[in-house]
Amino acid sequence: MPVYKTIRPNDLSVIHVWKIEEGLEDLRAQVKLKPESRERLEGMKSTLHQKGFLSVRRLLQLEGYNDQNLSYNGYGKPLLDDGKHISITHSFEFAALIISANEVGIDVEKNREKIIKIQHRFVNTDYDSLSEEDMVKQLTVIWGAKEAMYKTYPFGGLSFHDHIAIDPFLFKDQQSAGRIIFGEWKRQYDIHFEFLKEGFTLVYALMHPDPGTLHLN
Repeated sequence: MPVYKTIRPNDLSVIHVWKIEEGLEDLRAQVKLKPESRERLEGMKSTLHQKGFLSVRRLLQLEGYNDQNLSYNGYGKPLLDDGKHISITHSFEFAALIISANEVGIDVEKNREKIIKIQHRFVNTDYDSLSEEDMVKQLTVIWGAKEAMYKTYPFGGLSFHDHIAIDPFLFKDQQSAGRIIFGEWKRQYDIHFEFLKEGFTLVYALMHPDPGTLHLN
């Protein structure tokens, strides 16, 4: 079973990361899907997406859940039937999830040069600071952090560029802080990240218990 890593960032949360090494049929055999999930799986044109979909459900089993326990709201946010918070992600050969009693988000991204060309879509230089460290990795952390925070928001209309901010960080610290300010939704997050040796970046966001007075900058 290719569980790549398990992280327990606090007493209320657990993260499982899966490195997808099985074939599609092997994964199918390990996971029992409800009819709507089977239909969704069959509608995916990419084998990579199918494997990621199944791997996430395989990870659910590590915490005593299955596909029957997982649903989605009208905006695509995953929900567990016992009220715990869940966030899921998959990219190429990695899949991951985080489950917690509090609001949480997770993202895994492959480090790719093309992120430099699209940074204007998600980096707002009025409040997102860039350093002299490796630009691809740095931008991937920023994107991953904003994606992880975005996943905690249960509705639509949120903008990476305008409504989500992340504080300056150094690679060696593997952490930062971030915020969402959008209408009445004001949240502060502890951001944690690490670079996987295969060329991927794992980022997760944990809701800060006392957000205080928040500003994007």
